[in-house]
Amino acid sequence: MLRETFAFRTLHVPQALTLVACCLLSAACSSTSHTIIPKSLQGQVDQNLSFSQIKKSPDSHVGTLILVGGEILSAKRLKDHTRLTILQLPLTDNQEPTSNRTKSEGRLLAFQSEFLDPATVPNGTRVTLIGKITGSQTELLDEMDYVYPTMTIQHLKVWEDVDDSGYGYRPYYGYPYWGPYWGYYGGLYRPYPYWYWW
Repeated sequence: MLRETFAFRTLHVPQALTLVACCLLSAACSSTSHTIIPKSLQGQVDQNLSFSQIKKSPDSHVGTLILVGGEILSAKRLKDHTRLTILQLPLTDNQEPTSNRTKSEGRLLAFQSEFLDPATVPNGTRVTLIGKITGSQTELLDEMDYVYPTMTIQHLKVWEDVDDSGYGYRPYYGYPYWGPYWGYYGGLYRPYPYWYWW
């Protein structure tokens, strides 16, 4: 009887481990593929269109919904929208922008029609956004004319800053905002109050 029980248990240990491994693998795959894109926009985003292609000919891609990441260079609240100037950055597997500016392929202008307080997205904030290309806009950058691809924001994800002190990520400090197609995010106010530091 003892031998039969032992044999039964050892027979099912590999099967149990296989099941656990499959579950973990499935969870990992699902968490990296569509963590940024809302269900209402899945299937509509053209993830094969690169930023270099958009920058080369933005007007030929008008109306295309794309996924792009970057770092905010400036945010300005205008009469009926908020204008974000963004330095494009490559995305990691989980659709988070890298911090390596040397890998950037250029700049873009993104417009948010819903209320967005510029104080919640200060310069240096890393974002991933889903936007619809609206064309291009030429403006003076230093002493040269620069052509910015333009887009309207459908979904905005704000990422936390990496803490240089070695304690990992520092949470955002600010107020929550919501809008259609995009969820909760926090803003980061600088400088931090004296009690905020670790």
